[in-house]
Amino acid sequence: MSDDGPLANELHLLKLGRWHWWILVIVNIFFLLAGQASAVLLGRFYYDQGGNSKWLATLVQTAAFPILFIPLFLIPSSQKASASPSTPSFRVLALLYFFLGMLLAGDNWLYSTGLLYLTASTYSLICATQLAFNAVFSYYLNSQKFTALILNSVVVLSLSAALIAVNDDSGGASGVSKGKYILGFFCTLGASAIYSLLLSLMQVSFQKVLKKETFSVVLEMQIYTALVASCVSVLGLFASGEWKTLHEEMETFGEGRASYVLTLVFTAVCWQVCSVGVVGLIFIVSSLFSNVISTVGLAVTPIASVIVFHDKMNGVKVIAMLLALWGFASYIYQNYLDDSKARRLQCDVDETRNESVCYSFPVDRVGI
Repeated sequence: MSDDGPLANELHLLKLGRWHWWILVIVNIFFLLAGQASAVLLGRFYYDQGGNSKWLATLVQTAAFPILFIPLFLIPSSQKASASPSTPSFRVLALLYFFLGMLLAGDNWLYSTGLLYLTASTYSLICATQLAFNAVFSYYLNSQKFTALILNSVVVLSLSAALIAVNDDSGGASGVSKGKYILGFFCTLGASAIYSLLLSLMQVSFQKVLKKETFSVVLEMQIYTALVASCVSVLGLFASGEWKTLHEEMETFGEGRASYVLTLVFTAVCWQVCSVGVVGLIFIVSSLFSNVISTVGLAVTPIASVIVFHDKMNGVKVIAMLLALWGFASYIYQNYLDDSKARRLQCDVDETRNESVCYSFPVDRVGI
């Protein structure tokens, strides 16, 4: 990765006081966690009240991407990426965004299918395997080391998913057969794997193609991939014929037509609020930190779904949640050790250059 992006971020963030920096971090973490949990719960509510269109549920995950233009337009022109000899051509960027957008659309469809057949708590616990897939793909694509803590996280999260897979009691949504529950399980597991691959490919894109990771570049990546994914979802909605049932779906929605529209609108908005938090944490802290918080947020949803939808939490699911939290803790502690080492190295470099500043926040580095 080029040093220009992270260095520019660090110099800009040095202008912020320590408390201002922490406030920004907390606000973005709130956006990410609240947006993610609310979107998943609203998606489950859509299905519970009679919604049945997987492609519509896929579309709302990216359809509100124009919201991201607001922070993009608010960026001072001096902080936006400027053209340089290393800037990729329009054709290269178009192909990159098209490929990642197609992958994102397929991933969202798998998530929507999984949520259709699983309870919100079961769905979120399976999604926790994203961290394990992150570790594997980051090892091969982003040169991240496979330490004992990371290996422990992978094994424990795999055990957590295995427990959910063999759990016969209350794993599926109401009225869902065992076959559809298994389909939902594998769709969600596959979606977690593809999403982790997508994150690693995005990191490779920042390093090898875009060669920078400024706030505006990350935002543009989110916007254009979401645009492609939304177009693919619209095509899927019409090609599958699901669009023909939308009017009837709205008329028969359990809470009424107004609730139907508001559910879709707020689901779309919540996903983009989550995206704002993701992009903010990438810029303020690091892409790795953002991805970890995103995955840790999956532990919030099972608890929220028990409160909102009264999902059953039997002994197997409780053990699976505890294993997932153990896996989270191992992964986060490894990230803490990596950040501490990175800060010490940065301080050593600063001392050799006779610089008086030692950063009090994690520096960006390669890896997801």
